[in-house]
Amino acid sequence: MRILAFDTATRATTVALSGAGPAVLEARDDPPPGARPGHVSRLLPLIAEVMASGQLGFADLDRIAVGLGPGTFTGLRIGIATARALARAASLPVAGVPTLRSLAYAAAEESQAAGLDGVAAVLDARRAEVYGAAWRAGGEPVIEARALAPKELAARLQGAGMRLLAVGEGAVEFRAVLERSGALVPPDESELHRVTAAVHARIAEQMPAGGPDQIQPEYIRLPDVREPASQPAAQA
Repeated sequence: MRILAFDTATRATTVALSGAGPAVLEARDDPPPGARPGHVSRLLPLIAEVMASGQLGFADLDRIAVGLGPGTFTGLRIGIATARALARAASLPVAGVPTLRSLAYAAAEESQAAGLDGVAAVLDARRAEVYGAAWRAGGEPVIEARALAPKELAARLQGAGMRLLAVGEGAVEFRAVLERSGALVPPDESELHRVTAAVHARIAEQMPAGGPDQIQPEYIRLPDVREPASQPAAQA
């Protein structure tokens, strides 16, 4: 199946194209620490890069896959709006891939090889919180995706009574807290901590796809910037 997949839920912009050859084609942009995400300027060029490398046009694709988050409000809006626009232009179905689930899926084999019971996926949610979720080795949810303080996530992981592999940028940021709960966190430089669109493409092959308007972001909590409250009408 030929799938164009991308994710903009985190600071990284990651794009992949499957089905254009024996290997999945990948391209990504990882801003250096302190730099702003490059979703606006990098997403479409990265898409063009993998499409050119695969020598495919959008009419050759079977579907588009996009990360649903949770993640940054602006990043999710950019990724999902792009997926909808491309899908409408090329009359393609879209598969929405939960970003935390993709992280856990990519780490499942490593978790089993280490004799662990499952995987916790953790992203930095700012405001001294993380987005976290956990699954057993067979894919059964243990902790549903939510925003919570690292210590609360650690308590929930400990309460599950399982030995889990914790992956994602949030697991790196709050390594000490999670390790005290009994979770195993791979080294900071491990690829398991990076969201990758190549995994989104693998997941999207196994799930239903629908119309562009059916894809909705998984914000989990309200964005940092909200619309100002409307002012009451002046009295005459």
